[in-house]
Amino acid sequence: MAEKTNQAAPANGYTRTDGESLVSEDELKRQKRIKLFAYIGIFVVFQIIVITVFGLTVMKVKNPKVRLGDSSLTGFTYSAATPSFDTTFNTQIRVKNTNWGPYKFDAGIVTFMYQGTPVGTVAVPKSKAGMRSTKKINASLSLNTDALKNSSTTLGSELSGGVLTLTSEAKLTGKVELMLIMKKKKSASMSCTIQIDVSEKTVKSLQCK
Repeated sequence: MAEKTNQAAPANGYTRTDGESLVSEDELKRQKRIKLFAYIGIFVVFQIIVITVFGLTVMKVKNPKVRLGDSSLTGFTYSAATPSFDTTFNTQIRVKNTNWGPYKFDAGIVTFMYQGTPVGTVAVPKSKAGMRSTKKINASLSLNTDALKNSSTTLGSELSGGVLTLTSEAKLTGKVELMLIMKKKKSASMSCTIQIDVSEKTVKSLQCK
């Protein structure tokens, strides 16, 4: 009697061939490669965005700013007839650094003038404004009309009118240091207009740019 061998058949009556198995595996590999390339693409785009933002913010070096802060007068005396004035000007010199690295600046001079003629100066010592911070330097100087004696001005009318207008200018030079390796030369400058109330002997207004 011939021996019969019973083989189990799939429930749905369909048997997957070796060719179909290979196709399925190739499809899986292809899908994995697509996902891998997609992840690489996303990573590259992310890196480009990070580098762009980094370059536009951290690595972008701006000029620091130097300004005069709160100011007052001590011992203000004047004569509209002569005309002349003498006072001690108390102020705060502020060097503002908005960069992502310290700003090291050399010594400089702040000059105070009446109609372009110097009436007083104050030295700014060599120093450093830290990363995204403001260096504050207290200063006092004498302002007087010694240099105006031979100059034709409207000083007498201003003193009689009650408001004395002075200007102040300064320029500091230095370097901004980034990442401990990059140094960029930058300068900080200012131009201020100061109005003094003669009768009250106070600083009426101070505007800098």
